[in-house]
Amino acid sequence: MGVTRQNGDVNLNHVFVCGHPALDFAATLRARRSTRFEMFVTPERLNAWYLESGLVDTITPGEEDDVREAIAVREALYRLVTNRRLGEEFDRQALAVVNGAARKTPATPQLTLTGRHTEATPEQALATVARQAVELLSGPDVPLLKECGNPECTRVYIDRSRGMRRQWCGMESCGNKYKAAAYRARKKSASVVTAR
Repeated sequence: MGVTRQNGDVNLNHVFVCGHPALDFAATLRARRSTRFEMFVTPERLNAWYLESGLVDTITPGEEDDVREAIAVREALYRLVTNRRLGEEFDRQALAVVNGAARKTPATPQLTLTGRHTEATPEQALATVARQAVELLSGPDVPLLKECGNPECTRVYIDRSRGMRRQWCGMESCGNKYKAAAYRARKKSASVVTAR
C-alpha cells in the first residue's frame, strides 16, 4: 500500500518556485552557502516531495537507501545545473550519476476510469526526475537558468520574464524578505545619519 496525494494534505514546506521539477528537486538542499537546510531527512519527507511535486499520485513507502540515492542524484544534478548555468563543461562524475538514474524505469502514468493516475516506487520517481533533468539540461531553456538574487538562497530557476529581469526564485520565498531587510537597513542608516 502506498501513500497517496490528497489535494495538498501532505505538506512539509516543500517549495516549487523554480519553473521545472528538476530544478525544484535540486533546491531541496536550501541555503547551500550558509546554514544548509536539508529537506530529505527521512524517506517520508522524500516521498512527500514526489507527491507534492505532482510527479506521482501514489508512492510506495521508501527506505533510507532511497534517501541516500535521491541526495546523490540531487547533488549531481545541482552540479550539472551550475555547470550549464556558468557555461562550463559538465562534471563527468555528476553526468554518470544523473544518467545512471535516468536509465532506470520511470514512473508510468495509467489511464483509469476516473482519469490519469501515476503510481510509483521511490526509485521510479527518482528516475522520472533524472529524465526531466536530462531534458532540461539539453533543451531550449538552458539560457534562461538564473540563480536567485538573495545571497542566502541557492535556488536556480527558469527566468521567463520579459527581458529576463526576474531577480528572485520567488517573491514570497526570497524577494519580499530581501527587500524588507534592505528597507530596514536603509531606515537604520538614515536614523543614524539623522541622529548625528
